[in-house]
Amino acid sequence: MKTYILDMDGVIYRGNQLIPGAGEFIERLQAGGHQFLFLTNNSKITPRDFQRKLERMGLNVPEEHYFTSAMATAAFLHSQKPGGSAFVIGEAGLSHALYEVGYSITEVDPGYVVLGDTPSYDYAKIDRAVRLILGGARFVATNPDVSGPEEEGIHPACGALAAPIERVTGREAYYVGKPNPLMMREALRRLEAHSESSVMIGDRMDTDILSGIGAGMQTILVLSGVTTREAVARYSYQPHRVVESLADLVPE
Repeated sequence: MKTYILDMDGVIYRGNQLIPGAGEFIERLQAGGHQFLFLTNNSKITPRDFQRKLERMGLNVPEEHYFTSAMATAAFLHSQKPGGSAFVIGEAGLSHALYEVGYSITEVDPGYVVLGDTPSYDYAKIDRAVRLILGGARFVATNPDVSGPEEEGIHPACGALAAPIERVTGREAYYVGKPNPLMMREALRRLEAHSESSVMIGDRMDTDILSGIGAGMQTILVLSGVTTREAVARYSYQPHRVVESLADLVPE
């Protein structure tokens, strides 16, 4: 059987509403015994928060099926410097992931400045991050997305928040989330799956599809999110398949 890795925003739900057909597709994965993992660049909330969010929409998917860019960032930092320290600009999902791997969060001489998605972003945090990076801290960000979908429309995401810090310091952040192959390799490792028998399903060409192609996986683009059918042709790389939504798919 195929192993499925799925993005969430624009694939499973929009805002707080399930996309038609998504619930039935996930239920078929569960009933068929498929391995699957939700792979999201959203670093704001924890796997338990995602579980409860889907429960409110009528889907029961346990915590172990969620892997976020915050978790990937924490795993990367642990591999680079176990038991390190970081100044964090982000939400609970990022702080929790760092604590889980034994990192301490501090403003005093941290080894890293770690940036994630957050609505709580102000001049004081930018200024502190700049001073720490110029003082020797390494700059790591959870994901390169400059925008993301919300119920009320598009909102700035981590890549946009990193821009002023990068401009002032002259140092680019290391982005761990999609399309960095690091995140996809970690996801496949957690599933104990091989790329040749795995499928990446997403709504963004520049993150979901690119990371799937880079990992040697079959890729499926759904048009229920941010990418239009007309936009697909502008990319030099192409998904293996394009469908309107998960309602058009049957697990193999």
